[in-house]
Formats: sequence, C-alpha cells, structure tokens
Amino acid sequence: MTDSVVDTVHYNIHQRQSIGHLVEPAPNAEQLEKAFQAALTAPDHHRLKPTRFIVIPHDQRGAFGELLSKALADLGETDQTQLDRVKNHPFRAPLLVLALTQFQPHPKVPNFEQTLSTGAAIQNFLLSLQVQGFSTMWRSGAVVESNLFKQLLGLTKDDLISGIIYIGTAVKAIPARAEINTQNYVSYWNK
Repeated sequence: MTDSVVDTVHYNIHQRQSIGHLVEPAPNAEQLEKAFQAALTAPDHHRLKPTRFIVIPHDQRGAFGELLSKALADLGETDQTQLDRVKNHPFRAPLLVLALTQFQPHPKVPNFEQTLSTGAAIQNFLLSLQVQGFSTMWRSGAVVESNLFKQLLGLTKDDLISGIIYIGTAVKAIPARAEINTQNYVSYWNK
C-alpha cells in the first residue's frame, strides 16, 4: 500500500464524526450494499455472524417514529412532549438502519465478543458510508431496551439493538477534528 493510500485511509478514519441533522441524498441500493459488505467483514470469532441490520426506508420513517413513541410509552414515559419528540426522531435523516446482535450460542464465543463484533461491524459500516460521501449518526437511548419495541420489530427479548444509525448528507461542512494526544490513552506494559 502506498503512503498516499495509507494517508487517505487514516484521514477517513480520523475525520469520522457524528452529524445530528442529515438531508438528501442518502445512499442508493448499490452504495448501501457496499457498506453492508464492509460491515460484515468485521472480526467475528468462529464466524458466527451475530450482526443483523434492518433498513428503515425514507417512506417508513413516520411509521417507525410511531413505533419509537409506543416503545417509550411502554417504558413508562407519560410526558406527551417527549413522546412527540421521539416520534419525530426518524426525520433527522433520510435513511435509518438498525444494527442488531442476535446472539449465537457457542461454548467458545461469549455474548460480549458477539456484541463487540457488532460494534466493529457498525464502525466498518460508518466508515464505508463516509468514504462514499455520506454522513451518519449512531444513536441508541432507552427505547432500544424496550421489549415492546423488539417485539414490534419481530425480534426476541434476547436480541440486542446496538443502535439506530441515521444516514444522509451533512447540511454544512464540519470542522476537522483536532489531532488526539494518544499518550493520554496508551501505555506500554513492561515486566
């Protein structure tokens, strides 16, 4: 790999940021497929493939917002302002994708490894979308713990919703990230 390719890859990773409000265009089917292909190359002990995705298309955002509101109410929220607010969350982006971990029983692969595999898959997904010119926001919140939410999505109570990924195009350019001082986060073990 040439230095310029390495620099481009590093830049792409280093500059990834969450964007809260996204507009059209969203990725088309081919671009989304590239991102899913990248996601499913994530580290995956014994190739159990615990990661799943559910696409919420542009025209289903209203129905998905209703589902979010019902799930929040099921968790005990009674403030109508909050219920209406979450109902409008899907309209922050033209496309949404839910990322899930469906745990696969295996004596050598505990659930936490499968959860981490899904996290790595999501990161690959986000980076693939970014390199294709799109922006994202990875969110979760209490609603992803709702058993009613899972049931309405056709999931089991044991499935883990790892997040709701909002996808589209940034409304405005965002400032570049500052370089991170890794000395605050990295140490070297020495016996």
